[in-house]
Amino acid sequence: MYKKIVVPTDGSDVSMKALKHAIFIAKNLDSKIYGVYVVDVSPFIGLPMEGSWELITKVLEEEGEEILNKVKEMCEKEGVDVEVKMLEGIPPEEIVKFAEEKEADLIVMGTTGKTGLERILLGSVAERVIKNAPCPVLVVKRQSP
Repeated sequence: MYKKIVVPTDGSDVSMKALKHAIFIAKNLDSKIYGVYVVDVSPFIGLPMEGSWELITKVLEEEGEEILNKVKEMCEKEGVDVEVKMLEGIPPEEIVKFAEEKEADLIVMGTTGKTGLERILLGSVAERVIKNAPCPVLVVKRQSP
């Protein structure tokens, strides 16, 4: 049923909690996990950055490598087949595109539960993934077990 599970992560506590849920599912169904980190370019679109962009990208990529290494370690420790991938772009769009390319059966991701003005201005990555995903999406909330 769920043989290919995409787990987007930004290294936050809630995204790592989502990974734990994905690992549980993968162990029980003999699934493969695809850990994904997206270098988020959306805050910088349209800004005159010139040389600064390379430095920012380098820092974000280094952070992403650390996070993806942790994803890989956690999966391997539990005996779960894993592949990690770093992408660059607008997170919800890249997550959906990656899930389509891999023909994913499930996306497991965390959500911080933004409300009010913050949600209106920024939107929710999870909400945008849910609306456009090619497969079911399991959303893990910060307060979940």
